[in-house]
Amino acid sequence: MSGSSQWTQKLSALQNKKEYAELHWEGSFDDYLELVRKNPRVTRTAYQRVYDMILSHGRSEYIDNKKKLTRYHFFSDERHGGADAVFGLDVPLMKLVNVFKAAAHGYGAEKRVILLHGPVGSSKSTIARLLKRGLEEYSRTPDGAVYTYQWVFDEKVTLPDGSTLQGRIKSPLNEEPLKLIPTELRKQFIAELQPGDGSFTIPEFGELNPHCRFVFRQLAQKYDGDIGKVLSHIRVQRMVFSEKDRVGIGTFQPKDEKNQDSTELTGDVNYRKIAEYGSDSDPRAFNFDGEFNIANRGIVEFIEVLKLDVAFLYDLLGASQERKIKPKKFAQTDIDEVILGHTNEPEYNRLQSNELMEAFRDRYEELARSARSRKENEGLEDTDTPDA
Repeated sequence: MSGSSQWTQKLSALQNKKEYAELHWEGSFDDYLELVRKNPRVTRTAYQRVYDMILSHGRSEYIDNKKKLTRYHFFSDERHGGADAVFGLDVPLMKLVNVFKAAAHGYGAEKRVILLHGPVGSSKSTIARLLKRGLEEYSRTPDGAVYTYQWVFDEKVTLPDGSTLQGRIKSPLNEEPLKLIPTELRKQFIAELQPGDGSFTIPEFGELNPHCRFVFRQLAQKYDGDIGKVLSHIRVQRMVFSEKDRVGIGTFQPKDEKNQDSTELTGDVNYRKIAEYGSDSDPRAFNFDGEFNIANRGIVEFIEVLKLDVAFLYDLLGASQERKIKPKKFAQTDIDEVILGHTNEPEYNRLQSNELMEAFRDRYEELARSARSRKENEGLEDTDTPDA
């Protein structure tokens, strides 16, 4: 046996094969329905998942100036040795968690943009980074499991419009598999999956994205409306959030006004595929790869959100208020994600005095940051970046 193969075997022995198998689980649509029946919480909304993620780290209460405060251990960043720990912000962080709680219960906060603002070095970016990284790690745990689906065609299938399908087609927005149940049947069917004790209510998910709706409609026509045959092409997979892989975690940073393009948020036409499909309004010729698209089911961060062009802010308002985005040449598409923005004080003050921004002022949850970071709290020099 060569020395190189010995090292390879040692490396392989370090791998947790059980965890790998769990994170790459794949099954039929029926398999997923059985998972939902046993644990309906796998269908949670983005806000419910973030709220549960924060609570999973525990919390403690203490008295400060005769007021009872709650310290959420998630923001202590204990799993990473406190590298991004946030101190002195317990009151604003309590308000932030309360926003997540209200949104998780559907009280209306889920239809607003969460805006963090404060002076330089007040941990705005750090909080956003904690939430994104925490959601990535939570999605790798059994409690944080998330599932999506793919269309699978082992053999070439000819559709009624003459086009063909073969191979695997991912849901471009990593959507909840229950969206595949037709809306006219969904309420009655999901009622059978609901837990009898009323401990959790499976949420409403909206409509399929344009691409999957097209495939579903074509297959239904091919199979004379037999939904069972349509869903036989579905494979449900576990998904793991990853900012680097652009799965469930999005980040948008504004550029100069001349280079800003709303397609960075909602996707754009793939002009090379127009010749193949014959139209730029065919959803198969569209790249659903904007930040809103890839962050579906998770969280999208807007860095220096108030530096966005006004046209972008209206996209932001639609995404938050209606929970929908408008890809070019397609109808509004349902999304489910936490929208988090942060900005420094000068931009925030301009927002307050700008009459043209009244619509935006009415649709954000304001959370001010005024305390210092952990390093300042310990009497050390603060080395946070300007947008921290």
